[in-house]
Amino acid sequence: MAPEAAARPTRAELRLAAREQSRSQRRDAAKAATRTALLRVALPSVAALGVAAAAAVTVQGEADQQRAQAAGRAPEQNTAADAPDGAPTEAVQAAQQALAAGQADQASRGDARQPLSGTQGAPDAAGQPVAQAAAADQPPAPVRPAISMPVAQHGIGEAFGAAGTHWAKRHTGIDFPVDGGTQVMAVADGTIRTQWNASYGYMTILKTADGTEVWYCHLRSYKIRKGTVKAGDVIAFVGSSGNSTGPHLHLEIRPAGGGAPVDPLPWFLAQGLDPR
Repeated sequence: MAPEAAARPTRAELRLAAREQSRSQRRDAAKAATRTALLRVALPSVAALGVAAAAAVTVQGEADQQRAQAAGRAPEQNTAADAPDGAPTEAVQAAQQALAAGQADQASRGDARQPLSGTQGAPDAAGQPVAQAAAADQPPAPVRPAISMPVAQHGIGEAFGAAGTHWAKRHTGIDFPVDGGTQVMAVADGTIRTQWNASYGYMTILKTADGTEVWYCHLRSYKIRKGTVKAGDVIAFVGSSGNSTGPHLHLEIRPAGGGAPVDPLPWFLAQGLDPR
C-alpha cells in the first residue's frame, strides 16, 4: 500500500503560526531594547532598579498571557526567574557597584572637610571661624592721648610774660578765653588736689609722673576734687573766681621741685600740641 500523504496545514493553522512568529519577533525585539536601556541608563537607586525590574516582569507576563490565550491554555504565573534573560540582575549589580563607589567618594570628601579639633572655631554661614570673624569685626580700642588740651577750643588770650595792671609783675601763664561752664580737662595722667587762693580763685593742681605741676585757675566748680586722673578726663569747669575780669581759664606750668612757672606754649608744642 502507498504511504499516506502528509496532512497539509489548514489556513487557520498557517495564520496562527504566522501570528505566533510575528509576536515572537516583536517580543525578542522588546527584550533586546529593554536590556539595552537598562544597561545604558544609570539608575539613581536600588529602589528604581526594583521598579524597572518589576515593569519588565509585568511586560513579560502580559506577553505570556496573550500567547497563552491565543494557544487556548491557561496563563502561568511569572516569577523572578522568568525575567528577560537576566538583564535586570546585571543592571542591579552594576547600579549597586556605582552606588557603593559614590557613597565611598562622598564619605571621603566629607572626611576631608572635617576641621582639625581645637584649631579653629565653628564656621559661620560664610565659612569663616566664628571666633576669628568676631575678632575681625571688633573695632580697635581707642588709644588715650599722652597729652591733652585743657579745653576743647583752641586760641590764646593773654600770653605768658605779658605786662598789665592785673598782675604784680608779669603774666605767669596763658589764658584760654572760653565761656563760663566750659569743661576743663587733665592735660596728662597724674593726681590732682584742689584749693582756694585769693588771686587764683578756685584752683585745681595736677601733678604728673615727673613731678611737673599744672595749675588751673579762676574755676567755677570742681568735678574731681582729688585722686588719680587720666589725660582727657574732665576735672572742673571754667569760671571767673579770684582776681579775674571775666570767665577764662588761666593755666600755668611749674617744674618739679617748686621752681618758677615756665611758658606753657613751648611745653605744649614739645608734646605735639598747639593750643593757639
